[in-house]
Amino acid sequence: MDEEYDVVVLGTGLKECILSGLLSVDGLKVLHMDRNDYYGGESTSLNLIQLWKRFRGNDKPPAHLGSSRDYNVDMIPKFMMANGTLVRVLIHTDVTKYLYFKAVDGSFVYNKGKVYKVPATDMETLKSPLMGIFEKRRAHKFIIYVHDYNETDPKTHDGMDLTRVTTRELIAKYGLDDNTVDVIGHALALHRDDRYLDEPALDTVKRMKLYAESLARFQGGSPYIYPLYGLGELPQAFARLSAVYGGTYMLNKPECKVEFNEVGQVLGVTSEGETARCKKVVCDPSYLPNKVRKVGRVARAIAIMSHPIPNTNESHSVQVILPQKQLGRMSDMYLFCCSYSHNVAPKGKFIAFVSTEAETDHPETELKAGIDLLGPVDEIFFDIYDRYEPVNEPTLDNCFISTSYDATTHFESTVLDVLNMYTMITGKVLDLSVDLSAASAAEE
Repeated sequence: MDEEYDVVVLGTGLKECILSGLLSVDGLKVLHMDRNDYYGGESTSLNLIQLWKRFRGNDKPPAHLGSSRDYNVDMIPKFMMANGTLVRVLIHTDVTKYLYFKAVDGSFVYNKGKVYKVPATDMETLKSPLMGIFEKRRAHKFIIYVHDYNETDPKTHDGMDLTRVTTRELIAKYGLDDNTVDVIGHALALHRDDRYLDEPALDTVKRMKLYAESLARFQGGSPYIYPLYGLGELPQAFARLSAVYGGTYMLNKPECKVEFNEVGQVLGVTSEGETARCKKVVCDPSYLPNKVRKVGRVARAIAIMSHPIPNTNESHSVQVILPQKQLGRMSDMYLFCCSYSHNVAPKGKFIAFVSTEAETDHPETELKAGIDLLGPVDEIFFDIYDRYEPVNEPTLDNCFISTSYDATTHFESTVLDVLNMYTMITGKVLDLSVDLSAASAAEE
């Protein structure tokens, strides 16, 4: 370990593993360490015995739940947009050869106490029970405008500059009611709160187009995909990639201490009396707690069930978004469900997560709206964890710290953090203009 590296990466969470893979492919000499004896950090995947140990201490899981090793319960479960940024990163790095994906069955939204399929195409809009007949026509026109919109072709802009027109103004032009706006903004464009309404509309239009393109990719019930055996496969796939390009991995390294020189720049990382010298350190917030600040908390419930979520067309994998306004909250709530069809549980068992940005200290009460949608549960666990973001200046200390995972159950915000960090570390933008069909073989 006593040698010099371009970058030392601390923690094997998904963000750190993607960066380690990308930097290794770029030809940098990378050492990757983790204080834990397993991959994944906060975003690890647990079997049943590990899940019990984490939330119930010394209790043992009941036998009727089946074999422990048939469970792969992701601690930070997130679906991937089929045409989204993470899939582009997977293809760009050729990590798809280590993974098998399967489409997610359903995408739903909570509205006035009920769960509805998210209408994503102009035809679905006309059939959706979410809207009355006149509203359907208005929404239909809006969806067609978005579908036809091309940033480089002014003829499709209808006289509007979407870099200046706000989303609120664009929606007003089509006369859509608040109900429809809720569905479009939160379930299609995947905004986490309502700030987007007063921001330029281009971002929302692009997000809606990504949803529609991802949906069309599989002709399935949702725009999302998820790896077989869960997300625990992802950090390991990027670790393999890094190793192929000469990266060195060390797990179970206690007290990884970042060393600085007299002007506060990174010198290296010490563990067990040995120091790996380096120019830059990449890590999650837990390795440099004095360079981050707490920005919020995530409340979540993890449930094991013997049935799919009611009113989701018997979907074996599904996302339900509960927009903030529907719940009288400051931010959205997310419901994620996966099952034996993605090999994350034994046959007949379903894993459901309910998560949201915590606004109180009582997750049981706060998550009630989402938990009420689950129906009977075999077991349920509650948890709150803190979210951190870096406050250091990487140009001065050469420390590149990821932000904590948010409450969303999709990956777009996570990957943007990774790409921003990549640009800060290397000074270049990752080229993600890839042939998306390259992943199709792995997705069947």
